[in-house]
Amino acid sequence: MKIYSLIGIGIGPFNLGLAALTEPITEINTLFFDQSESFDWHPGLMLPNATLQVPFMADLVTLADPTNKYSFLNYCKQTNRLYPFYIRENFNVLRKEYNFYCQWVAAQLTNVRFGHEVMKIEYNNNLYEVAVRRSKTGKTEIYYAERLALGTGTQPYLPAFIDRNQTPNVIHTSQYLLHKKQLQKSGSVAVIGSGQSAAEIFQDLLPYTEQGMQLSWFTRSPRFYPMEYSKLTLELTSPEYVDYFFNLPEEKRRKLLLKQNALYKGINYDLINNIFDQLYEMSVDNTSLPVNIRSNMRLENILPGEESAYELLFTETEQQEPYTCPAHYVVLATGYKYKEPAFLQGIAARINRQPDGLFQVQRDYTIDINDNEIFVQNAELHTHGFVTPDLGMGAYRNAHIINKVTGREVYQVEKRIAFQTFGTTKAINNEFETTYRHTTVG
Repeated sequence: MKIYSLIGIGIGPFNLGLAALTEPITEINTLFFDQSESFDWHPGLMLPNATLQVPFMADLVTLADPTNKYSFLNYCKQTNRLYPFYIRENFNVLRKEYNFYCQWVAAQLTNVRFGHEVMKIEYNNNLYEVAVRRSKTGKTEIYYAERLALGTGTQPYLPAFIDRNQTPNVIHTSQYLLHKKQLQKSGSVAVIGSGQSAAEIFQDLLPYTEQGMQLSWFTRSPRFYPMEYSKLTLELTSPEYVDYFFNLPEEKRRKLLLKQNALYKGINYDLINNIFDQLYEMSVDNTSLPVNIRSNMRLENILPGEESAYELLFTETEQQEPYTCPAHYVVLATGYKYKEPAFLQGIAARINRQPDGLFQVQRDYTIDINDNEIFVQNAELHTHGFVTPDLGMGAYRNAHIINKVTGREVYQVEKRIAFQTFGTTKAINNEFETTYRHTTVG
């Protein structure tokens, strides 16, 4: 019977990075499963010009191990794109290219298995028994592991009042490209939301208003705000801010997250400006654009309307007045939420939870009763803060996980990188303090 040091479930960017970083470590053996037939990251949003909102160094491995062969720069070198990327002088990678990069990594790794769905997990004889069904054969096999890494990710979120059977032309942004041809031909489209994906889709549809489409964009936010991206603000993605946030009381963390939308849910500053410029250029020929943009609009319901259209019911949140708008197609940029996989029921007794039922995630990303066996990826927003889904923190989190599994520092984990200090506790690393003082004074 082969026993794996760690089995990962779900192969998105975070677990793919964990697979890449564990592959060269000879003292442990890992295996990762995903029910999809291949790696394909957000295919419904692969717009031609869309970029990541983090620099290229936020790849699968670099921030843990800059020498790793699975870095984005090595991908560019091996695919003869390094010099074009250098000449481009843009740190933000095209989203489509990031997907190709991840597929390049996945194709080389020997410890990943696509087309394998985890059906059930049980715990016996100090091992996790993982039942996995192969999609091509339907055959179920049992694998054994000392530890697990849960990377099943978040799922598209739709408001509770949306009935998919009654509203087939109401879609989530994750399905946008699959429906784009139908959207182009529809008489009116409404985009709901104020994040990056909503802005990208609005801009992508804007040219079709010149062909007769009525395009609306609504958000319940008081404005279409940019993602806050100043450098001192970016220090909130530091390890020491994660420490600070983690040690706050649970209720304080919850309230703080509600105030931090602009740190991770806003729109790229250049994209907002480009949309305005595009509207301005279009208005030269047509001062009455078929465009309807409104903030402070909370969507209450979507009902069947006339002529195959829907009736969107809103409340204007400042005036507290009702507002209605017809649309043949509705694109909901309502984000993603973590959904616990059903296979966790078999090991429910081994998982720590908060009073509200959420995972009680420890600082080193464990949720099990022994604080050493079950790790989570992108399921700790409530304990570790808004950086949880940030691609730039993936390698940092994976370094933590690997060091915990091996019991030694395989990858160096930064303790302090920010110039500012969070909270009243002096948590400045002496070496950093000495170096900073030397470079400042000397």
